[in-house]
Order: sequence, then structure tokens, then C-alpha cells
Amino acid sequence: MANPSELPRGNVTYTWVLGVTLTPSSVANATSAEQTFTCTGVRLGDFIDVNKPTAQAGLGIVGSRAQAKDVIAITFQNSTAATITPTAAEIYTVKVDRPVNVSMSGVSTLSVA
Repeated sequence: MANPSELPRGNVTYTWVLGVTLTPSSVANATSAEQTFTCTGVRLGDFIDVNKPTAQAGLGIVGSRAQAKDVIAITFQNSTAATITPTAAEIYTVKVDRPVNVSMSGVSTLSVA
């Protein structure tokens, strides 16, 4: 196990919450699928948390990330035996945390004592 003093860590420079209108594609039965969406202002290395405004039986969000500059990726999971299409044109809440000293490559440049 790594020494805790060797782990990259630091503070959050910015935190903000966005309302982003999304129309996800259908998700096949008994699977998970990552879909990408434009989200202006997001950078690689940002921590992304996504909340769908309504519940849909069998559909969940199981992951989210900044895929590239101005692009977020959301992984939807369908736990049913039928295809599910997430509700169109809903306003998702997207929380963005930007760590201190994270480069566009996503590698921390924070000095650790």
C-alpha cells in the first residue's frame, strides 16, 4: 500500500452547479452505457456529479466524468428486461468541482509534503 503522503490530494478551487438540458439515447436492456453531452466550461480533471430530475423504474446513473474540455460523460444503467429511453429534454443538475493544480491532462501537479 502506498504511503498516504505520496497520494495526490489537494483543495477544490471552484465548485458550481449547472442546469443542463439533456436528451439521452435509449439504454439497452440489462446493460450500462456511457453517453456524452456538451457542458460548456467543464475541463478534463474536474469532478462531475450528475442528478436526473425524475425517477424512471430500472434506470440509474452509475457514473459521470469530465471526458474532455466542454464534454461530460454519463453512464446510465438499465436493470430491466426491456430497453429504456430516458425522458427527453429534462434539466439535469450537474455539480462540478475543480481541484487545485489539475492540468488538462488530468494529472495532479500538487506538491505533497
